[in-house]
Amino acid sequence: LLAVSEELGQAELEALKFLSREHVPRGRLEAARSPHELFEALRECGALEAGNMALLRELLYRIGRIDLLAAHLGSGREQVERELREPRPGQARVAPYSYLLFQLSEDVTKDELMSFKFHLDGALPRSKLTPETTMLDIFIEMEKKGLLGKDNLGMLKSLCEKVNISLWNRMEDGLNLFGQEEMIITEAERGSTEGPEGCLALPVAPEFPGSHNSQLSTYKMSSRPRGVCLVLNNHNFAKAREGVLQLRCLRDRNGTDVDAAALRNVFSKLHFRVEEYRDLTADEIRKTVNIFRCEDHGDKDCFVCCILSHGKKGIIYGVDGQEVPIRELTTSFTAQNCHSLAGKPKVFFIQACQGDALQKAVTIEADAGEQDASAERDRRFQLECIPAEADFLLGMATLQDYVSYRSPREGTWYIQALCQHLESRCPRGEDVVSILTAVNREVSRKTGKWNAEKQMPQPIFTLRKKLIFPVN
Repeated sequence: LLAVSEELGQAELEALKFLSREHVPRGRLEAARSPHELFEALRECGALEAGNMALLRELLYRIGRIDLLAAHLGSGREQVERELREPRPGQARVAPYSYLLFQLSEDVTKDELMSFKFHLDGALPRSKLTPETTMLDIFIEMEKKGLLGKDNLGMLKSLCEKVNISLWNRMEDGLNLFGQEEMIITEAERGSTEGPEGCLALPVAPEFPGSHNSQLSTYKMSSRPRGVCLVLNNHNFAKAREGVLQLRCLRDRNGTDVDAAALRNVFSKLHFRVEEYRDLTADEIRKTVNIFRCEDHGDKDCFVCCILSHGKKGIIYGVDGQEVPIRELTTSFTAQNCHSLAGKPKVFFIQACQGDALQKAVTIEADAGEQDASAERDRRFQLECIPAEADFLLGMATLQDYVSYRSPREGTWYIQALCQHLESRCPRGEDVVSILTAVNREVSRKTGKWNAEKQMPQPIFTLRKKLIFPVN
């Protein structure tokens, strides 16, 4: 315990204290000035024992200190996730309520934290709303004042709606995720929801205005494998340079293999069967897509296609420089063209430029090719990229007309951010649209080294339900 304690900082101590509130009295928690003192308090309360460190493993897992599991506890991510799926009777656990609030605090930006403080002025003493006050501090003070609790989330919802509604959407997703374990409701929804011995009813998550029961509002995602993740990875464009006069300056897409590796890694963890195809011509792209269109997806829950190539508005290039309309690819998987995917989510991630730009620097290259000759020709590409039919999601690396950026060493801004956020947020039960919003925020904040290049991704979707990729 001492060895683990010495590896943790002050912010991590505060997070651990917050997550331990169901096991240690408030006064004892406030008196803990170091992680070791907190661990001693947990031990004295019976939550930690020499032969049972499951709670400590979960605490470190929840705050993202996976490295300490192997270094000091002789375990790893897989063991903790197994223990969370199959807890022992009577085993101490982090309460879902505290974990959801902790997740919310992690998502709040500095500006949003200032907004929370502004809206709470008067409800909480100003001495508790100083520049040093964290979101976790705010939650604790709200609980002390009776403004927040497991059965009293109304004010928190109202605050999130004023500051950033997506924060509450993520909180609600978490409520749905834990809905079968613990019912958490707002004050307005109290009443005949109590079960035996005054316990809160278990089966369903809270229903807020505009929301639906989780069973109805989330796509089924339980098959193994979950579905196919098709990766079309175009790197070598020598054929395009040789065969198309206007594309002689089209470069090889150095760094695309870094993206492909990241996609393979994250979608394998999300239980997809990953199939990668490299350096396809336009006809080969069509033939490959047709193979998967004709495949029987009846026992699968989802289909994902990731395209890494050069492109321009509404199209991608094969390595021969020939064009393939994005809409042609997505339409291949409508219910009419692929019956076994009817009613199931079809997800496309497109890493390609959607406009023209000169190369900005050696280390940042534009995934673009020729420059369109006229504004009239440019307008012809302003077509919908996905069918009007339901259950499609298209994640574009950039807005129409604009370039996207790629590092030959680190991969593209968009795909790297996408994979990082999927890997960190899917285990927390976040839906894919919310994750793409976080990707938008991260990529839009990036700036090129030379000419202040910027990029704004664009998700387009006709989903009818929440799309969540559970890790367990």
